[in-house]
Amino acid sequence: MLTIHAAPLVLPVGAAAVVDGAVAVDGDRIAAIGPYEEVAAAHPAARVRRWPGLIAPGLRQDRARELLTRCYHPDPREADELGELPLWGEDFERIAVTTDATRRAGSVRRGLQRMLRHGTTHVSGPFGADDPALRTAVARSGLVVQVAPRPVPVREGVPDLDPFAAGGDLARTAGAPLTVGGRADLAVFDVPDEAALYGDGPRPCVATVLAGRLVHRAR
Repeated sequence: MLTIHAAPLVLPVGAAAVVDGAVAVDGDRIAAIGPYEEVAAAHPAARVRRWPGLIAPGLRQDRARELLTRCYHPDPREADELGELPLWGEDFERIAVTTDATRRAGSVRRGLQRMLRHGTTHVSGPFGADDPALRTAVARSGLVVQVAPRPVPVREGVPDLDPFAAGGDLARTAGAPLTVGGRADLAVFDVPDEAALYGDGPRPCVATVLAGRLVHRAR
């Protein structure tokens, strides 16, 4: 079924912002982008999902490999003991000593799910033959692996699930612009404008659409 995602603002990247805009999605592809009234009139039978804030392209997580291999993502049942945030550094090393393949796979799966909750639809790779289990998990998630011309360097400090924490703007952080005919990877943030995506303020991701599928919804 064709679905229209509508919001007070649509930021396609590489094209003008659309106030009271909409993105029509047909299968895994974008069928239309424009003012809501025009898109809805062209697709009267479409299901409509209305979102607060703005619709942007899905984001790219440049530190995905570190988040999946150098962090432990606690199971909710471990929250009382380990908390809810990814464990890094000495905390990770202490757990890694006794982590078997099953527990590691669970951590990777939860890490991928948590990336989706932050609007991530693309991850920087590659995920090579040296770790087939990791490569398989990433492939099954549906996230797009973007291979940089040069290997992504390991950075200092704790990797953050929020792709904007690296300091890039939307044009740099987006996985790919929203274009008609392009893959339908969207992130919806409950903020009033692009400027609110940056800095230390909250930028809640209320929905993530991956290849046309609603894979995260906060409300």
